[in-house]
Amino acid sequence: MALVLGSLLLLGLCGNSFSGGQPSSTDAPKAWNYELPATNYETQDSHKAGPIGILFELVHIFLYVVQPRDFPEDTLRKFLQKAYESKIDYDKIVYYEAGIILCCVLGLLFIILMPLVGYFFCMCRCCNKCGGEMHQRQKENGPFLRKCFAISLLVICIIISIGIFYGFVANHQVRTRIKRSRKLADSNFKDLRTLLNETPEQIKYILAQYNTTKDKAFTDLNSINSVLGGGILDRLRPNIIPVLDEIKSMATAIKETKEALENMNSTLKSLHQQSTQLSSSLTSVKTSLRSSLNDPLCLVHPSSETCNSIRLSLSQLNSNPELRQLPPVDAELDNVNNVLRTDLDGLVQQGYQSLNDIPDRVQRQTTTVVAGIKRVLNSIGSDIDNVTQRLPIQDILSAFSVYVNNTESYIHRNLPTLEEYDSYWWLGGLVICSLLTLIVIFYYLGLLCGVCGYDRHATPTTRGCVSNTGGVFLMVGVGLSFLFCWILMIIVVLTFVFGANVEKLICEPYTSKELFRVLDTPYLLNEDWEYYLSGKLFNKSKMKLTFEQVYSDCKKNRGTYGTLHLQNSFNISEHLNINEHTGSISSELESLKVNLNIFLLGAAGRKNLQDFAACGIDRMNYDSYLAQTGKSPAGVNLLSFAYDLEAKANSLPPGNLRNSLKRDAQTIKTIHQQRVLPIEQSLSTLYQSVKILQRTGNGLLERVTRILASLDFAQNFITNNTSSVIIEETKKYGRTIIGYFEHYLQWIEFSISEKVASCKPVATALDTAVDVFLCSYIIDPLNLFWFGIGKATVFLLPALIFAVKLAKYYRRMDSEDVYDDMENGNNGYHKDHVYGIHNPVMTSPSQH
Repeated sequence: MALVLGSLLLLGLCGNSFSGGQPSSTDAPKAWNYELPATNYETQDSHKAGPIGILFELVHIFLYVVQPRDFPEDTLRKFLQKAYESKIDYDKIVYYEAGIILCCVLGLLFIILMPLVGYFFCMCRCCNKCGGEMHQRQKENGPFLRKCFAISLLVICIIISIGIFYGFVANHQVRTRIKRSRKLADSNFKDLRTLLNETPEQIKYILAQYNTTKDKAFTDLNSINSVLGGGILDRLRPNIIPVLDEIKSMATAIKETKEALENMNSTLKSLHQQSTQLSSSLTSVKTSLRSSLNDPLCLVHPSSETCNSIRLSLSQLNSNPELRQLPPVDAELDNVNNVLRTDLDGLVQQGYQSLNDIPDRVQRQTTTVVAGIKRVLNSIGSDIDNVTQRLPIQDILSAFSVYVNNTESYIHRNLPTLEEYDSYWWLGGLVICSLLTLIVIFYYLGLLCGVCGYDRHATPTTRGCVSNTGGVFLMVGVGLSFLFCWILMIIVVLTFVFGANVEKLICEPYTSKELFRVLDTPYLLNEDWEYYLSGKLFNKSKMKLTFEQVYSDCKKNRGTYGTLHLQNSFNISEHLNINEHTGSISSELESLKVNLNIFLLGAAGRKNLQDFAACGIDRMNYDSYLAQTGKSPAGVNLLSFAYDLEAKANSLPPGNLRNSLKRDAQTIKTIHQQRVLPIEQSLSTLYQSVKILQRTGNGLLERVTRILASLDFAQNFITNNTSSVIIEETKKYGRTIIGYFEHYLQWIEFSISEKVASCKPVATALDTAVDVFLCSYIIDPLNLFWFGIGKATVFLLPALIFAVKLAKYYRRMDSEDVYDDMENGNNGYHKDHVYGIHNPVMTSPSQH
């Protein structure tokens, strides 16, 4: 039944014939954005025997000892190839089966000889031969022999009991595993139906992922301004933005220069006016001091000395005449104002704006092309849908579902019959094990009663009832052994031949895949086909498609398309031709044209920069200005001069001179506050303006020359490279769009070849049929059964020998031997003449 299930399942997968095509690559890309939903199957990949597996291993070891030779692939091939020929090389078959044949011969000898020996033994016993006479001849080593016989029999009974235990366990395993077979079969069929039901869902999932891919492409198409336009902008920006930034910086410098010149010009005018006013004030105060020093008191000593000191210091009250001689900057300011008539900053902003407008211009110019690409993408979806609908997987699975349904109906219809036969087998096994158990129980009872009831002081003729009963039990066990052991051996030989050969010729080579290699032998199953599967499937027997490869691929959870090489029927690589589908997208992308008008500065801007470089600020004598900013506006520190004058006035006697000098000192202080301090503030402003102009004018011509060179380079780059940048970025953009579909189409090919309709449930079902149902559920327990029962049956032979020997020491005898030279108690009983016991042996010569 299990073989029928496996055969139907495998044939169901291989039920159609196909042709054409080349194999496609099964290498998966390095990374996936998609993944088929995992399909969960109930049936386990491997069968676990549990603790009883140790017993099965013992049987396997025994079989290896009996049959240590490797699987005879060549012999089996030749046997199958010559099966229809008259001459078959039986020598190699006999050589391989030598161990099994030898065991069978020994079993046959046992079967033939045991009934004969039992018959003659029974006849001899009836004639008071072979220990049948109820007379015990005492021996000096009698107690030792009795103990040895008892221990030997006990050990043998234990060995027999172990064999019986194996038989009971094996018999129970057959029954329990057959009961589990329905659940396991249902699990396999559920997995097969999961395969049938999930495959359309997997194909629908693949189609749904196209929408995901298309949506991603549509997103990029709708964002062409940021994707393509942004890419172009990023390529142009490094060569243009630095130039515009420098020009913008120069435009700012021009404005700062104008402000500095305006400040400097107004400061110079202010300094000229303030210096004149300071000079006038100082002249007035000097006149006043001279008038005061004409006082008669200045002629009187010691006032005359103070007056002379003041008179000598009047020459210091002078302003700095160079402040009025600083040249104006009107010409430079006029030049800068002329430069500013051109809005250089506005021109720079136009350059920035022309770059920032690139994404929007790209989107406006590609509207038609984007719409065309979207139409192509929609049509590709329809093509993929048509291709997947034409896949032969659906047809195979539809045909396969018929086999699955028929097989399931067959199993459910016949499983009750199998369970009924199993109950017969279980009952028969139970009877066999029970019969052996009965025999060994008699031996155990005989040992128990014999040992417990034995009285070493009793004579053979006076032994107790318990001891005698033990001997009777032993002889009953002997009788049952002779009666049934040969029948048991027949069962053992038959089950051994069947179980051992199935294990060695089917189960073990199936696990090691050697059996598949035999089936894959060219011209073996069909003399006209080199490879049977490829001939059956595609009518191309030269194409290498083997049972081993199909089984291995299914075990690896590979898809049906790749496992059965269905590209020979429907080559998905041809129908999902990546170049054909992406070529349409490429042709649309080739019509994508982008024209950009990038404005940098123009002739007006260039002239503006050149005029600024020639405005003259770099030729100004900044040192002369800076030298005056470091000088005092007056020839002396007026505040110190005023305090000194005031001190000298205080040294004079009170009077008009003293008061006049104090008034002049206060006037000088006022001149310092009102004239000198504003001049110093103006000189500070002049210093700052000069520094700004000096910094701007320093290397101005070189800077402008460098900027213009950079501007020329950027302009040349725009002129010569913008088109190539647009083309490169357009190709890159196209590769991105096409890459989505190349990646998706590759994933389709890989998924359909490797993932869709995984034939793993088929391999699992075949494993269930052969490895589980046949080998694990039937052959393993069957082998354990004959191993246990055979061991118990074989050991019945020494057991009955020891039981016959031992029964003589437990049964009550009709007569016994008496020897005078034996001391009391040495042999376990007393001398008869001492106790006056009648000895029929001594009185009846015929009993000797």
